[in-house]
Amino acid sequence: MMDKYSLLHKIGLYTSIALFITFMLLPFVEMFIASLRPLTHLFSRPDVPLGETMSFVDFMSRFWSDKMSFQAYRDMWVTVPQLPRYIFNSVFLATAVTFFSMCFIVPAAYAYARFDFRGKTTSLTLFLAVNMFSGAVLLIPLYKLLRLYGLLNTYWAMIIPGVAFLIPTGIWLLKSFLEKIPYELEEAAFVDGASRLYTLRRVILPLAVPGLIVVGVAMFIGAYAQQFLFAITFNQDRDYMPLPAGIFEFIGYQRVLWNEMMAASLVGILPVLLIFLFMQKHLISGLTSGAVKE
Repeated sequence: MMDKYSLLHKIGLYTSIALFITFMLLPFVEMFIASLRPLTHLFSRPDVPLGETMSFVDFMSRFWSDKMSFQAYRDMWVTVPQLPRYIFNSVFLATAVTFFSMCFIVPAAYAYARFDFRGKTTSLTLFLAVNMFSGAVLLIPLYKLLRLYGLLNTYWAMIIPGVAFLIPTGIWLLKSFLEKIPYELEEAAFVDGASRLYTLRRVILPLAVPGLIVVGVAMFIGAYAQQFLFAITFNQDRDYMPLPAGIFEFIGYQRVLWNEMMAASLVGILPVLLIFLFMQKHLISGLTSGAVKE
């Protein structure tokens, strides 16, 4: 009876995982197929007489064509000559936001993990409250502030808001990792005459590498995802435009080059995909090490 229950449990578990993965990957599969199809085929449909149902072959012909090719991946560089610049800007902005965010997150998370001070719980609660609001709520005051300091139409116009919105999440994530590191290691370093900053740099951070990688990747993905809103609000210069905003150049007055747009979008997500592939082992290690309290 237990073996039967265990088998049904495994079947249900793997079926749920398969459905979830299919649901998550289906948009990317559709984007890839759309990028291979000719533009004329994207809007074509088989001729089905009125009153008759569409056959399975006719239905599949809407997604598959004998003329499918990688031509859109070659044409998109000609249609939007600045596409390499847009991709570079996206990677650069995400990297810069991640770097500056970690510069603030590491000391702040360490302070919340090790010190007891007035307003600690209240400020942590406020950090959570900030994450409940979308960045669109503060676009107008942010615009006025950036205009006051002459930062509009620069990289800083997208880096500074990105850092501000990611710091609260990063503090919460890294704080849980630092709390798992035994305080006795710091006390031993203090006995040997080490300063607080030296202990953080030489003792704590090397032990928190899995957590730093998890938080860093989370910050990079968050910075990569929020570029569109800040770009279209705080930037009008094409030289600083990231890919999510620059991709609108595939929309013309007469038509939309959907196949080339899908191809450019897939190329644009390659940096995030490569980070996951190269950091997969460290991500799993970091997530599992911070998942259980000892």
